[in-house]
Amino acid sequence: MSKESSRRSFIKKSAIAGTATMVLPTFIPSSAFGANDRINAAVLGINGRGKSHIQGFMSQKDVQVTTLCDPDMNLLTAGQKSFQEKYNQEVALEQDIRKVLDNKDIDVISLATPNHWHALATIWACQAGKDVYVEKPGSHNISEGRKMIEAAEKYDRIVQHGVQLRSSPAVQEAIELMRDGYIGRVYMARGLVFRMRGDIGDKGVSPVPEGLDYDLWTGPAPKVPFTRNLVHYNWHWHWDYGNGDVGNQGIHETDLCMWGLDVGFPTKITSMGGKYLWNDSKEVPEVLTSVYNYPDENKIIQFEVRPWYTNAEGGATVGNIFYGDKGYLVVDGYDKYQTFLGEDRTPGKSGDDGGVAATGMDRGAGGTDVHFANFIEAVRKHDKSILNGPVETAHLSSGLAHLGNIAYRLGRVLDFDPQTEKFVNDSEADAMLTREYRPGFEVPDQV
Repeated sequence: MSKESSRRSFIKKSAIAGTATMVLPTFIPSSAFGANDRINAAVLGINGRGKSHIQGFMSQKDVQVTTLCDPDMNLLTAGQKSFQEKYNQEVALEQDIRKVLDNKDIDVISLATPNHWHALATIWACQAGKDVYVEKPGSHNISEGRKMIEAAEKYDRIVQHGVQLRSSPAVQEAIELMRDGYIGRVYMARGLVFRMRGDIGDKGVSPVPEGLDYDLWTGPAPKVPFTRNLVHYNWHWHWDYGNGDVGNQGIHETDLCMWGLDVGFPTKITSMGGKYLWNDSKEVPEVLTSVYNYPDENKIIQFEVRPWYTNAEGGATVGNIFYGDKGYLVVDGYDKYQTFLGEDRTPGKSGDDGGVAATGMDRGAGGTDVHFANFIEAVRKHDKSILNGPVETAHLSSGLAHLGNIAYRLGRVLDFDPQTEKFVNDSEADAMLTREYRPGFEVPDQV
C-alpha cells in the first residue's frame, strides 16, 4: 500500500469515529516585512517547543515570523532579542492571542501553548481564517479533538498536527514495509516513553510575576492561585492543563501505534500505574501501563511510561515496537527503524534519515523543519490532502492517550464505542470526555 493510500485509510477510519501587571506590547507595522506574497506567521507560546516552531518557519522560503505571542512579556522580550540576534530582523510582540487572530496580515499561526489551550486556539484560528500548525497533543480531551476536525472542515482551513515523525522518510518506509507484509500480519504495537522525569517538588503559592498575564495563561482551565508548580513547564503533570507523559512525548508514539496498525479508536481500554518515586506536586502517574484492545480487528496496543532508570526495549527508550507473525520492527525515536525476522531474530531491513532531508534541509529534532515544509506546501496549495499530520491525527493520537488516562483515573476497564465516541453505558466515564470551561474561553458546541 502506498503512503498516500495508507494516509487516506487512516483519515477514513478517523471520520467514523487578571491578576498580573499588564505590559503594553510592542507593535511593528506589517509594511516592515516586505512582499505581499510572503506567508506571515505568528508563533504562540515561545517557552519550549515554540523555539522550534520559530526555526521551522524561518527555514522556509518566503515565510516570515512576524509576531511572537505569549502571556508572559518576560519571555516575549527575551524572545525578541534572540530573534533579532539570530535573524537580524524585527518581530512584533503580543500577549493576547485574540489580537493576533484579529491581525489580517497574519496568514498562519503555530501553537506551542500548554495543552489546555490547543483546541480552543485552533478553533478560534480557523474561525479567523488562519491556517494552523498545532503542537501535540492536539486536544486536552476527546470532545475537543472532534471539534477541531469540525472547525477545520467548516472553515476550510489547513491544520497540521505536530507529529513530525510522519515526515520522516525512514518511518514512512517502515510503515510501507508493514503494509507490504514484511514482518507478516502485524497484530500488536507497543509504545515506549522512557524519559528522565525527576522530583519537581512543591513550590506552593506565590505572587503572580510582573509581566505575566496569568488570566490569559489560565484560559479555558479553572483559575487557581498562581504557583510555580505550573508555570512554565510543570503544568504537564497536572490534569487541568496537561495529560502526563503519555499525552506529552507519548503522542508521537500513540500516533505511530495507530498508524502502523492501521486502526482508529479501540473498544476496550485498561490502564494502571501510580507515583512510586517522588512525593512531589505532580498529579499524573509517574509510571503508567495502558492496554488498548481491538477485538474486531484482532489487534492490540500496549503503552508504557517509565520516568527513571530503566532498560531499553529493542534498543529504544522512546519509540515503538511492532509485532508480526514473521518478525518485529523497532522504530527508535523519530527517524530510524530496524527489523528482526524469525525465531532467531535475524536482522532484516533498516532505515535511518541520517539527520538531513533529501532537500538538504536540516531536519531539526525529529524532522521538525521538514514537517513545517510539508505544512507550508499544503498552505500554498490550499490542499489538506498532502498533509503528513492532518487534523484527524490530532484527534486520534491525542484521544488514545486520553482514553488511557480516563481508565487510569477511574481504576477500571472501560468499553468504548468508536462510532459515537462515547463510552458504553458509562455516564461517569462520559463526563471525562470533556471539561467545564471558564466563561469567555469555552470550546463551542457549534464551531
